[in-house]
Amino acid sequence: MALTYSEMLQLDFELFNFELINVVDNQNFSVSNIDDKKPSLIMFICNHCPYVIHYHDQLIKLDNDYSHLLNLVAISSNDIVNYPEDSPDKMKDLWRELGLSFPYLYDETQDVAKKFKAACTPEFYLFSSKKRLVYRGRMDDSSPKSVNAASANELRAAIDNIIAGKDISSKQYPSMGCNIKWK
Repeated sequence: MALTYSEMLQLDFELFNFELINVVDNQNFSVSNIDDKKPSLIMFICNHCPYVIHYHDQLIKLDNDYSHLLNLVAISSNDIVNYPEDSPDKMKDLWRELGLSFPYLYDETQDVAKKFKAACTPEFYLFSSKKRLVYRGRMDDSSPKSVNAASANELRAAIDNIIAGKDISSKQYPSMGCNIKWK
């Protein structure tokens, strides 16, 4: 595991259309499938990263608290030849185990991750209903070995503000975690 920080994609970046397989239902999922009336949270995660595992309970809470107000989408872009624990079958198993209801997409070509300039797992990208990036970076200031418990307070503040029509703080911090496993 190589500790990596996100590159902090430029705010106001426009969410582009992409199509990937949703491992949960084995159907293609496209950005055109999202509800344009809601903001969208795109997450780059994977199965095996301890930084992502650290946030499993927070992912469940995000799903429970926001799935009716927000489009939630997770993407795994890792090389599954060298990291078979991140394969689509294992992704589907994890989603069932966690009881998550939102799509978990497999980025086999890694093209989507490259367009997002994703560098690590987890990374979070919050888009307005107009598909413009308003928040990117970390969930909170915790990590697997920190004294701080996972709270998602930074990401939740951004979500709550976008839902309420308020400005989002420009004080945003890079996410940190395992590097994306490039082919």
